[in-house]
Amino acid sequence: MVETLQDWITIQADTRPHASAVVMGDERVTYGQLDARSNQLARTLDAAGCRRGDRICLLMPNSPAAITALIAIHKAGCLPVPLDPAAPVERLRQIIERCECTYLLAGGSVVATLEELRTTVPIGWLGIAVAGGSSIAPRFTFRDVRCQPTARLQTRVRRDDPATIVFTPASPTPRGVVITHGNVIHFVEWARRHFGMSTADRISGHSPLHVDQALFDIFGTFAAGAELHLVPADVTADVRQLADFIRVSELTQWFSGPAVLEQLASADAVGPRDFPTLQRVICGGGTLRTPARTMSSDEMT
Repeated sequence: MVETLQDWITIQADTRPHASAVVMGDERVTYGQLDARSNQLARTLDAAGCRRGDRICLLMPNSPAAITALIAIHKAGCLPVPLDPAAPVERLRQIIERCECTYLLAGGSVVATLEELRTTVPIGWLGIAVAGGSSIAPRFTFRDVRCQPTARLQTRVRRDDPATIVFTPASPTPRGVVITHGNVIHFVEWARRHFGMSTADRISGHSPLHVDQALFDIFGTFAAGAELHLVPADVTADVRQLADFIRVSELTQWFSGPAVLEQLASADAVGPRDFPTLQRVICGGGTLRTPARTMSSDEMT
């Protein structure tokens, strides 16, 4: 029986290592690669002194590297606290303080944010090096991560242990909600049966990591052994590009809030009997709080 979220990665890597796990543009990561890379980062965090139950903030755009980091934090026995890279710096500072963050993993286009944040929390940079001229001095970089063994790190995490802390985006003062491994596992196992998710699925990764809907995007996909197709931020901002993304990616499942579907419909971005591969459209306001509704692709037109 699955006890923790990372167990799904282990199962897929052991049985289907060459199957695609995460796709974004031309980048494709297999389950075997996702397992090995997250093991290396988990070992790096362990060597850096991170221990079971520690809160590790994650500040980077949604990407295969960010998904790898999320899994690695779980494998190290810690709690990921994903941050919104677009949030005001003061809000980020409040979240880091409120969750008692012990480490901050960062990467991508967040150097300016880190400069302004000026946190005293140790930073792990998930890139080869920080851009020249920066005052950021990370404790480790991706070069260090690649030197670690790919063998799995043994941790004693249980089903009822906290898995993540999600800070509600709507509240003026950051309020954290603790979600256990069991919370997510229960929902994902129900959803997988209810929606008939399988290894043949190509599933959207539209929700940003700092909202709870992303838990279903990510772990629903990995539980089914399917492909997670991450939606780039610039594509999300343009409904016509978004419609093209669904077509080109040949998605079989789409999950988002109702506003996105309304924008697609109002912009006439979807034609009659469009998206021939799309089997289900799931619309929900909150994965672990609001029941999802399933629509057929014809309902989008």
